[in-house]
Amino acid sequence: MYFFKTISEQIKPAQTDFSKKSKTNLLVLAALFASIAEILQSAGGFLPGIGYFISPFATAPILLCSMLSVPLGGITYFLTILLLLILVPSELIVFPFATGLLGLGIGGGFHFFKKRIAIISSGAIFLAAGILTLLYGIKFPVLGPAVSSSFSFLASSGILLFSFIYAWIWVDLGLFLFNRLKKFIIGS
Repeated sequence: MYFFKTISEQIKPAQTDFSKKSKTNLLVLAALFASIAEILQSAGGFLPGIGYFISPFATAPILLCSMLSVPLGGITYFLTILLLLILVPSELIVFPFATGLLGLGIGGGFHFFKKRIAIISSGAIFLAAGILTLLYGIKFPVLGPAVSSSFSFLASSGILLFSFIYAWIWVDLGLFLFNRLKKFIIGS
């Protein structure tokens, strides 16, 4: 069945090759991916309209780094946050709690789980936790006026369902991007 297929085995050889790289190569790759993530995330502010369709792709660099190495994904995540703080502070609310967390959750899922359903669920839990923290913890209207900042079980269930579907899309997109960019990232 589709959801119970083992998919992390495709990534294991690349993770092993990647772990043999020098620390300098790893840091340069983390900086490159952080720069790409920052550019994609800030597209919403620089290109009104179409930029909002580009900014969700800031998940991809964090996801690709996390698929290969969770610590390197964490470095890329925090470096992207610092770049956003310096260059585009208005995007600093969405990235750490939604876009970046999703990449870390799915990338970490590829390390700790084998089945597609578990990897999707880990990403969905990270994304839902980030959105719910923004909405109910910080009281930031991340979903606009459609959802109140006072707790609602129906809204929380809808966020969890959306997070699962969105993480599912990103797991398949992440595998596609990984297979296309594997030679560039690993360098073999």
